Amino acid sequence: MRIASAIASALAALSLASAASAQDFAITGATVATGDGSEPIENGTVVVRGGRVVAAGSGVAIPAGIQVYDGSGTWVTPGLFAAATDLGLWDVGAVAESNDVSAGNAPFSAALDVAPAINPASQHIAISREGGVTRATVMPATGSTIFAGQGAVIDLGADMDAVTRPRAFQFVEMGESGARLAGGSRTAAHALLRSALREAREYGGRAGIAGGTGRPAESRTGDDLPIDPRLAGRDQADRNSDVLLTRFDAAALVPVLEGSQPLYVHVERAADIRSALALTREFPGLDLVLVGVSEGWLVAREIAAAGVPVITMPLTDLPERFEELAATQSNAGRMKDAGVKVAIGLLMGMNQPRFAPQQAGNLVALNNVPGATGMTWGEAFAAITSVPAEISGMGGRAGVLRAGAMGDVVVWDGDPLEVSSAPVRVFIDGIEQPLDNHQSRLAERYRDLDESDLPKAYDW
Repeated sequence: MRIASAIASALAALSLASAASAQDFAITGATVATGDGSEPIENGTVVVRGGRVVAAGSGVAIPAGIQVYDGSGTWVTPGLFAAATDLGLWDVGAVAESNDVSAGNAPFSAALDVAPAINPASQHIAISREGGVTRATVMPATGSTIFAGQGAVIDLGADMDAVTRPRAFQFVEMGESGARLAGGSRTAAHALLRSALREAREYGGRAGIAGGTGRPAESRTGDDLPIDPRLAGRDQADRNSDVLLTRFDAAALVPVLEGSQPLYVHVERAADIRSALALTREFPGLDLVLVGVSEGWLVAREIAAAGVPVITMPLTDLPERFEELAATQSNAGRMKDAGVKVAIGLLMGMNQPRFAPQQAGNLVALNNVPGATGMTWGEAFAAITSVPAEISGMGGRAGVLRAGAMGDVVVWDGDPLEVSSAPVRVFIDGIEQPLDNHQSRLAERYRDLDESDLPKAYDW
């Protein structure tokens, strides 16, 4: 009954939000953080019209006829952008029927696409929305091969249309985990990755014989690469007998080679990071993003020189594995100082997306630790807003309060990087969102529960 009630509540919220329309409003007198790396602005104003930000900062004129909210004593920020999450892919991790994070028994790998499996009614989405998260990238986990499949960009609005961009990136596992999946050695993982990319290159060349799709390379995905029926038999015959990919998987990797689909590579140790960077010499079209990168500070200048962004979890400072021996909480700050674009991410499982402000706040606090390297308030907040948005391809449109950006606005009861603060209002595309969820309803239910409210099962 409780599960059914939770589902009913979630669906009711989605239905109400679907019928809502964007609001025109202004919030005045608040401390405003625009998310672009700058420091907060005292007594600022944010104006949203038609689902878009019109202006944000000090001295902003308020258009006539719109709703004005007094933001005194509050902070107003862009919505948090959670990088590399598993939002909407599972309900109960131990219940296989509700868990779509990985597909270990699937006949496909790179062709796997998380978008159709994302559940907008998931309680994890509702809980993250209550924490101020308005957009996220959703990343699959590997199954039986180093290729996990294609991730998506989503919004966390309480409606049934969560996916903003399907097939937004391809994720591949290297390092220790990749070695295990590829046959027990990093040499096998690199051979497998290079073989797959070469197969995809050959496949894309053959597919081009059929006349193409008529669409520019940057708008193509693995789902719409051309396969002329007249050439299908010849294509299959032309493929060598030792190919490792299905035709569907090979097609899915073609946009990666063209650079129209970023390749997210999970690596931790410095040597593996350098090997991942070397991929761009053999495959110059790759749009590379490094994920994990616990030892990134050791090769930060090389990462910066390559212009490759990083998604990392800054609180990693204990070497759980051999590939993390040089892990330190100063990792993110040192990479940032070296010129690396750094986003806070890997927000999945127990490390929930709503905890991103705590991780960012720790980076600010590190500046007070002798010998440690952290970030300024503005830099740390950008690492959970504008920077992950830029890495996802939504730079200037999400994770910032600037003219023309999406109307994702969060009102906090205090400094968002302090653990004692919480959102009091959340807007996505200018639509105010419900903040209740299964956890908050349970909290209300048991807040003042006495013995008379206990169910009969507790009678002795």
